[in-house]
Amino acid sequence: MNAKPIGMSRTRIGRMQVTFVGNYLPRNCGIATFTYDLSHAVGKEIGEDAYTVIAMNNIPQGYKYPQEVVFELQQNRVQDYRLAAEYINLSGTDIVCLQHEFGIFGGPGGIYITNLLTHLDKPVVTTLHTVIRDPEPKYKKALIDVTRLSRALVVMSKEAKHILTEDYDIPASKIHHIPHGVPDIPFIDPNFYKDLFKVEDRFTILTFGLLSPEKGIEVVLDALPAVVAKHPKVVYIVLGATHPEIKRHQGEEYRISLERKVRDLGLTQNVIFHNKFVDIKRLCEFIGMADVVVVPNLSGKQIVSGTLSYALGMGKAIISTPYSYAREMLADERGILVNFGDSKGLAMALIELIENDRLRHKMRKNAYNLGRRMIWQEVGRAYVALFNEVLSDEERAATPGYWKPKAPATLPEVRLDHLKMLTDDTGIIQHATHGVPDRRYGYSTDDASRALVVVLTHYSLFKEESSLLLAKKYLSFLHYAQREDGRFHNFMDYQRKFTDKVGSEDTLGRALWGLGVVVNLNPTDSHLALAREMFEKSTPAVEKLVHPRAMAYALIGLYEFLQRYPGASNMRRLVNLLADRLLARYRKYSSPDWRWFDDALTYGNANIPRALLLAYQITGKKEYLEVGLESLDFLTEIEYHDGYFDIVGNKGWYNRNNKEKALYGQQPIDIGYLVEAYLLAHTVTGKTRYRELANVAFEWFLGRNRPGVPLYDFATGACADGIESNGASLNQGAESVICFLMALLALIKAESAKSEADAEAAAAAGYNSAEVI
Repeated sequence: MNAKPIGMSRTRIGRMQVTFVGNYLPRNCGIATFTYDLSHAVGKEIGEDAYTVIAMNNIPQGYKYPQEVVFELQQNRVQDYRLAAEYINLSGTDIVCLQHEFGIFGGPGGIYITNLLTHLDKPVVTTLHTVIRDPEPKYKKALIDVTRLSRALVVMSKEAKHILTEDYDIPASKIHHIPHGVPDIPFIDPNFYKDLFKVEDRFTILTFGLLSPEKGIEVVLDALPAVVAKHPKVVYIVLGATHPEIKRHQGEEYRISLERKVRDLGLTQNVIFHNKFVDIKRLCEFIGMADVVVVPNLSGKQIVSGTLSYALGMGKAIISTPYSYAREMLADERGILVNFGDSKGLAMALIELIENDRLRHKMRKNAYNLGRRMIWQEVGRAYVALFNEVLSDEERAATPGYWKPKAPATLPEVRLDHLKMLTDDTGIIQHATHGVPDRRYGYSTDDASRALVVVLTHYSLFKEESSLLLAKKYLSFLHYAQREDGRFHNFMDYQRKFTDKVGSEDTLGRALWGLGVVVNLNPTDSHLALAREMFEKSTPAVEKLVHPRAMAYALIGLYEFLQRYPGASNMRRLVNLLADRLLARYRKYSSPDWRWFDDALTYGNANIPRALLLAYQITGKKEYLEVGLESLDFLTEIEYHDGYFDIVGNKGWYNRNNKEKALYGQQPIDIGYLVEAYLLAHTVTGKTRYRELANVAFEWFLGRNRPGVPLYDFATGACADGIESNGASLNQGAESVICFLMALLALIKAESAKSEADAEAAAAAGYNSAEVI
């Protein structure tokens, strides 16, 4: 999150102040271009200093934005959304214009945006760039939230309005049709621009926009040989950089496959790729020189298209597949529709337009006439009229039924700085003396395993590629540490030599926990395959586990594995085996005043009840639930009093016989596991007490503890190793920061799940209050 000083905001003095929220140039995407063009069109109507922009970032470093961008919001950082709302509320903004597309916001289905909307005290007009008929539940929930929290909705096609009224039961009075804007360009002969691209005297076909497999370029390439056979001078230009998300995950694989196809089809003299994202002036020159624009999209559900809109606005002859927006916009002889993937039909349509000048010019004229109603000047005026309508409706603004869930507690920003500092090419260094990595103590499988849990959870929430790079290092360490019998070495010195013959049962359990998370959360298929192979190699050793913490770690790993492969019957068998062994220990050691699995409480206790609760989620066996909650409640009785957690220290632990609890040597591992156990208990029971206990437990890191000292360093992202008699430890090792991050990420994940649940509740409640907003 980056923001310019509040003092730069303007107070309304007799005119409207608007804040736009969405992607923004120079970010390379269609939404960014749309937001830029719309904000400037509105600015020409209300004053160029009367609007500001909240820009969505999908990369940590953001972009070099122009001065109208006053706040940058990190897409996958949930706390940024509330802070952005606070920033808007304290500015002079009168109304917010949100550009909604599911993929540009964080959380399931882009649900994080509701954290901004629910905290705003300004009216919101939302432009819906995607409206899906029969969507997945997460997308429907997200859209329901946004529509309920918006005073007015803008759609760019009539079909979108029909879907919203028929499938989502949104009142038609709340939905406004304003077309996609287009540049105001004269009706020009294509030959005027052809010399700029050295295609004079050639019939030019153009496809433009960010490149992705759904673009359908290969269908055009398959059509071209038949066209070139009759008209050898035809040239097909493909303009557009590879879509950033495609490039991030697949590189240039798609583009290279197209270039190979061109070579194999013998079309190297007839196809030109321009691998670039061009500014609006250059884009208009490209479109201007085209005799025909082809829009070969493979998806039939696209409800709006900037590409098609721009081609219409500049009066182009258009051939398109019959997706929703194209069917509507190319009616009345404004274009030709060809079935999806129909290269033969496309070739016939191209040949017809090449040979029939009269038909081509008629289509151009019809398209241009419609496009005159879509120029940005007209669109800007329509938005300003809608903003004025919303602002003048004081009754709606004062509606008491306006849905505003309670704001979540503020959490620290997630920082992986210290974790990264402790990590080198080998693994993660165990200890840090006075915050400096202490290489004398080398590395451990225990830490690498739990670091995997942290960085992949972080990636699942924030989609930062740096987390996957860390995960690869930790997985490599575990792979090297695994023995032929499936068990693991634990300790490695700085010379990369293991110093033990075999690690403990706890080490095996922790390794399975980390590997299970890789199987569940890692998006890289090869890493998933390796983790699964390693996990399955360890299962014979799992059957021999007897120590309760080792069994708990393994159960957590099995739970994660089964989230990816719920039908893995052997893993389900192991869940029952280990959970039953924990129950047997509980029956052996527990009594009415000692509800535990052993004669002492030592370290990492909360993972044992947590493991039983996870086993209950997999199997549905009530006894796992009952014992999991009983033991967790017992742990709470021992460690929580006077409004803070005073956990068992490692200077003597807590024994059932003398019942004198060690007060010092309190460790972050216990708090990290407690937070996750309480959040899980809240999930399975619905009891708010557990959610509140998770919050209080987390605050132990921030100073809500026996000596009242913070262990977390906000400046470095490090965490002290524990609480001693003289205060917080001066050492800041791997286990400590890992357990802090585990707790923080678990709370953020729970907050995201709560937002999704709120959306579901809102959907169940219907639209009664929304109708009067």
